[in-house]
Amino acid sequence: MTNYLVLPQAAFTWENYELVPIRYEDREPIRAWRNAQLEVLRQPQPLTAEQQEAYFQRVVMPLFNQERPTQLLFSLLHNNELVAYGGLVHISWPDGRAEVSFLVDPIRAANPTVYRQDFLAHLRLLGQAAFEHLGVNRLFTETYDIRPAHVAILEEAGFRLEGRLRQHVRLAPDTFADSLMHGQLAADYATAFGSAF
Repeated sequence: MTNYLVLPQAAFTWENYELVPIRYEDREPIRAWRNAQLEVLRQPQPLTAEQQEAYFQRVVMPLFNQERPTQLLFSLLHNNELVAYGGLVHISWPDGRAEVSFLVDPIRAANPTVYRQDFLAHLRLLGQAAFEHLGVNRLFTETYDIRPAHVAILEEAGFRLEGRLRQHVRLAPDTFADSLMHGQLAADYATAFGSAF
């Protein structure tokens, strides 16, 4: 398994979940998931296999050897099967902050119970990597307000609503959505997951 130079631990586990540095072989399932869920992503159009391959070669693979990468992407496994991916993006090392990203297999996303379990596992393990091993001070997210269940899980995991950007994104020619900004500090994470570090 390839590990990030900046991260001293290669995998994070909890119950039947494992968070590992993004795997090259996961690029095609991830591309399909992204193309199936454009409405919740900052991605204007479907990705081709060639675009995905170029992105992995040009952007993702070099991240592994950088001392201060701008993002750390992970594959989330459940019982050794890929179920989601995401990570820390838009990392500001001087400020000790990073944005959380998460995207799950659309079949699992359609089941609210499974989605909640997957997302909570991702947030627990990603927070462990960020707060305990990278010394990050703050995680944040941007979520369109068309996703109340997603927002509820974020808040269950200790993220606090910090702002609403009104009509911030255009979802269709005549439809706008607000963006909800949530943040989490190390103390919020420890309270939510009972972790002391």
